[in-house]
Amino acid sequence: MILWIAAVLVGMGALAWVFRFAGQAATGNVPKFRDMPFGVAYGYILAVLVVGWLIWAYFQGRSSDPAIANKFFFLRIGIEGFIIFAIAAWLFRLAGRRVGTAWSRKMFRAMPLTAAFGVMIILIYAILAIFAGLLAPYGQEQIIPGVAANITPGGDPALGGNPDFPLGTDQIGRDILSRLIYGAQNTVGIAFATTLLAFFLGGTFGFLAATFGGWLDQVLSRMVDVLMAIPSLIFALLLMTIASVWAPRLGIPLTVFMVIIIAVIDSTRVFRLSRAVGQNIVVMDYIEAAKLRGEGFGYIIFKEILPNATAPLLAEFGLRFCFVFLTIAALSFLGVGIQPPLADWGTMVRDLSGFVNYAQFAPMAATAPLLAAGAIALLTVAVNFVVDWMLHKSSGLKE
Repeated sequence: MILWIAAVLVGMGALAWVFRFAGQAATGNVPKFRDMPFGVAYGYILAVLVVGWLIWAYFQGRSSDPAIANKFFFLRIGIEGFIIFAIAAWLFRLAGRRVGTAWSRKMFRAMPLTAAFGVMIILIYAILAIFAGLLAPYGQEQIIPGVAANITPGGDPALGGNPDFPLGTDQIGRDILSRLIYGAQNTVGIAFATTLLAFFLGGTFGFLAATFGGWLDQVLSRMVDVLMAIPSLIFALLLMTIASVWAPRLGIPLTVFMVIIIAVIDSTRVFRLSRAVGQNIVVMDYIEAAKLRGEGFGYIIFKEILPNATAPLLAEFGLRFCFVFLTIAALSFLGVGIQPPLADWGTMVRDLSGFVNYAQFAPMAATAPLLAAGAIALLTVAVNFVVDWMLHKSSGLKE
């Protein structure tokens, strides 16, 4: 095996040298090939081989032999999904350049395809979250009468599926499609509210520390340092375990405790950013002019500092939302997050994990837990694409 890998690497190196030499000879030694490092040529050869293997594997996934097609099923679905999403993002950006206000058309003209993909996915999730009650065929907690539990996804009766339930049912007979749609409302909605609370707390105290300075800055900064020294997920899990005991006694839903706990923990990161940005702004001349006019601290924070700190805070909001979203999904997976009967993607991954046993002979049936996990991953990638574009715009860098 080692000799085979070594032979492949040596062969790729020989192809890279031939590629660079042939390019120099065919183009009259133009600078692109003349100054090309060997590592770059090697990268081109590696990319061609990887693309070639992906094409071969894709057609293997469409083989008429079920044994071969099953081995490459998930890779085929991934390739087809990538192509479909790329085309959809391109069409979405094209439509945005032609429809809308002058500001939105200008924004779409300057928008890279990755950012268009991110905006499109965020809009889809927002629509699902807002109109979940209208779009979902069943309720999130509804156990459908006369329908079996653990119906496999795919709708193939030979494999335990049902055409009326294309994504199947869970272990107690609830429709997985409906719970996925309601999961957007619960998981994403709660994560958004938690992030807003974290920014309100962290931003307010950060700007107060930057504006007042002195002992208030020292006290708040040291408290934040202590909280940031503790691993956030472990700390949240510990506090949620304690809250799960007190929530029934106080008659307060455990989800409320979760929102407060995660918001406080994540507000420490927002505090550090807002304090750093605020300290750079409070030394500006227009802040001194506002103080000389007799403006209060509320005016200085919300009318002078906050508008000038919008760009970095917006970018941080996207990143914090991803971390909060993943934290909520992780806590739900561990059983101390969003509680039943509310639909939650983290809980769905845990509850539907048994369907993975079908992966070898019925890959479509094994997609049940992957749908919820894929929904989490897709939104995370989309938000990061948009945040990356916003950071690029706010930095003033040009292509």
